[in-house]
Amino acid sequence: MGQTIRHLRVAVIGTGFSGLGMAIRLKQEGEDDFLVFERAAAIGGTWRDNTYPGCACDVMALLYSYSFAPSAEWRTTFATQTEVLDYLRNCVEKFELTPHLRFEHELIDARWDRLTRRWHIETSQGEYTAQVLVAGSGYLSDPAIPDVPGLDSFTGEVFHSSNWNHDYPLAGKRVAVIGTGASAIQFVPEIQKVAGRLDLYQRTAPWVGPKPNLEISPAELRRRRGVPGYQKFRRGFNMWGREIVAFLMSAPARADKTIRGMAEKNLAKQVTDPALRARLTPDYSVGCKRLLFSDTWYPAIQQPNVDIVTDGIAKVAGGAIVGSDGTEREVDAIILGTGFRATDRPIARRIRGADGVKLSEAWSDGMAGYRGTTVTGFPNLFLMLGPNTTLGHSSQTVMIEAQLAYVIDALAQMKDRGLASVEVRPEAQREYNTWLDGVMDGTVWSPAGGCTNWYTDASGRNSSIFPTYTWRFRRNTRRFDLASYQIAASTGTERLLENAGGH
Repeated sequence: MGQTIRHLRVAVIGTGFSGLGMAIRLKQEGEDDFLVFERAAAIGGTWRDNTYPGCACDVMALLYSYSFAPSAEWRTTFATQTEVLDYLRNCVEKFELTPHLRFEHELIDARWDRLTRRWHIETSQGEYTAQVLVAGSGYLSDPAIPDVPGLDSFTGEVFHSSNWNHDYPLAGKRVAVIGTGASAIQFVPEIQKVAGRLDLYQRTAPWVGPKPNLEISPAELRRRRGVPGYQKFRRGFNMWGREIVAFLMSAPARADKTIRGMAEKNLAKQVTDPALRARLTPDYSVGCKRLLFSDTWYPAIQQPNVDIVTDGIAKVAGGAIVGSDGTEREVDAIILGTGFRATDRPIARRIRGADGVKLSEAWSDGMAGYRGTTVTGFPNLFLMLGPNTTLGHSSQTVMIEAQLAYVIDALAQMKDRGLASVEVRPEAQREYNTWLDGVMDGTVWSPAGGCTNWYTDASGRNSSIFPTYTWRFRRNTRRFDLASYQIAASTGTERLLENAGGH
């Protein structure tokens, strides 16, 4: 006899903030029929993988944590990588999630079966079926490797910031860093201290604001631990304060008058050389690309052992990087601070919907979904941090929690109404994306305004950013709007009900 395939009410992919948050909320609602599949050997997602020197959060730790699992143990305003990972580990222990976790279970294939109305899931360690599939792999899980001729034949050491080689000693080495984004701005100041020479390849300069990272005082710790509602107030105050930034970024002129002024003041204060300051001044509206925060970046890149290269890279030849001007620079190691495949998500090639179409094929013209969570043609699939859920002004945990509320309510309504499946209507998805594009127009993130960034996909559409206030997203996901979905009753038939009140 063949091995029995275990059936689940909910299958969750990934053990980062999205996947663990989903597990916690399921447990809180009394749902135990679920498993969380993780391709690695431990929990943590991006906070497990990114162990580069200086890795830390650039959002206040009180906000970069679950509102339903607050911690009074943060040591600084902005938590370090190890603190965030410890926080997630503590959540696993507190909510007794370990029995639901399956490590080294990489998703190979997930296929929706019309007849059985369930997902058939193949992992690297076995097969399962599930009524509902929640993909919590996020958008910062697969590194983007630049297409540089000769990079794969470099004779020295090469690694991406998300796969840091701690066994390779950088002390005294000639190091090239490609990229000046959110990761590089944290690890460059650390490796500059030990590198013999550091060539920093800057394609575009980032806008950088100050980062007042303070130690939490004993008095503040006592308030957090002992005053009821204090942490909730502080978290909410920070969350609503960040909505002001969304208002400023809704118009480039407004952002340039305010946020740009702050960033320019920070640059002028830390870089006194006018020529260098000009090279480090971006030529785009503040916020178009991710706004960064650091008090160590500018001092580090002005040190004598750092050379800022802005001429571009033509190729890698042997043990040297050849610039577009023909200059060759011999290096021992190349570190890629080139970000992630945010709009080209590998997991999309492993999920097949109602007609056998892969999610990557449905997104061949660019990512699109409904409320960042569901996609037409993919019944009972819920995407955590799906299309247009990235924020340029606040914490991703705010969006994650909003999506969790949406999925939990969907599961409750499906159970109460005896539904086998829900699938967002094509017209609802079109209307939602038309609304998004309209709101995006005129903001600092709009491709129409000349903004190019990693938020924009190959079609030229910004399919990453949610271009307005988080309160709007939270309001729109507070309840699962069943009327926007085609639904099927749990009868084993193929009959789709035409509206939420059908039989």
